[in-house]
Amino acid sequence: MGAAAQADVLIGNRRNDNWLLLDVISLSLGLETMGGLSEKIIHRNSIIPVSRSQEFTTHQDGQTMMSIHVLQGERELAADCRSLAKFTLSGIPPLTAAQARVRVDFQVDADGLLLVSATEKSTGTVANIAVKPSYGLDEAQISAMLVNSFSHAEEDVVKRRLSEARYEAKTLIQLSEKALHKDGGLLNDNERIVIDEHLTALKKAVNNEGAENIKAATKALDAACATFAERRMNATIRQALGGKSISDIS
Repeated sequence: MGAAAQADVLIGNRRNDNWLLLDVISLSLGLETMGGLSEKIIHRNSIIPVSRSQEFTTHQDGQTMMSIHVLQGERELAADCRSLAKFTLSGIPPLTAAQARVRVDFQVDADGLLLVSATEKSTGTVANIAVKPSYGLDEAQISAMLVNSFSHAEEDVVKRRLSEARYEAKTLIQLSEKALHKDGGLLNDNERIVIDEHLTALKKAVNNEGAENIKAATKALDAACATFAERRMNATIRQALGGKSISDIS
């Protein structure tokens, strides 16, 4: 309809109307996140030029690099989107997981050129790449990608929820096992048995259950570890304050 209206103006009709033709992003642009998900940064039909930013973090202790996978498309999983480019941000401080802050900037200029940059905020380390999102795509391919996103919308939502639930569960399993290895002595035998049972149940659920069952098992393990987490925190505080006076702390 927009093309027809513009053509009507170009042949001399509607001379008294004020028309403005704007270029827009034909397909969403984003990147791959943990769990193989597609995180949209600039959504389709955004008017260009346009810029958007979003912060991400590390998922492993001591992680010093981050792989940036740029995607195009409307699907929820990265595997179902079009891969545009990949680059690596190095020089991230080796901090505890989720402590580093990486800002990813997406900028599309008036010519449709996409510049993606990733910046580690504490050091200012930057990596970037430029790509033409429309390269190699014709109208038929764009239309087919949109139709696929509509026809698979419900299925994609189910897959995304499952992937998110699995990632959350695996993260909790990893943190719990690490904590038990380091501070398992803070638990008595019965408490350790209960946590181990919930840990085993969650591991089974991750591979064999749906999103809701995985979330329920994750919540159960989290609740079982609440007292353990409190004891670990108290032990850490005691260790940090040991041998110090009130004046030292103030």
